[in-house]
Amino acid sequence: MENEILNRITVIPGLMGGKPTIRAMRFTVNDILELLANGVSKEEILEDFPYIEEDDIKACLLYAAQKTNHPVIKVELNAA
Repeated sequence: MENEILNRITVIPGLMGGKPTIRAMRFTVNDILELLANGVSKEEILEDFPYIEEDDIKACLLYAAQKTNHPVIKVELNAA
């Protein structure tokens, strides 16, 4: 299911400077994330942008979650 949702996110070198977009449209993952971060509801996004689908919003959130999930390695240096 995750892979199917993530297929909605496209990266095309000549489109929007190579930023991740929704279904090869001129609407970036970052656009959706900024709207959500600024308090715009999912319902408002879907109403204001009729070409955006609910699964597009889910894909953006999943994409962002995967891109920010990286291992943290703790290194302790011994002071000699």
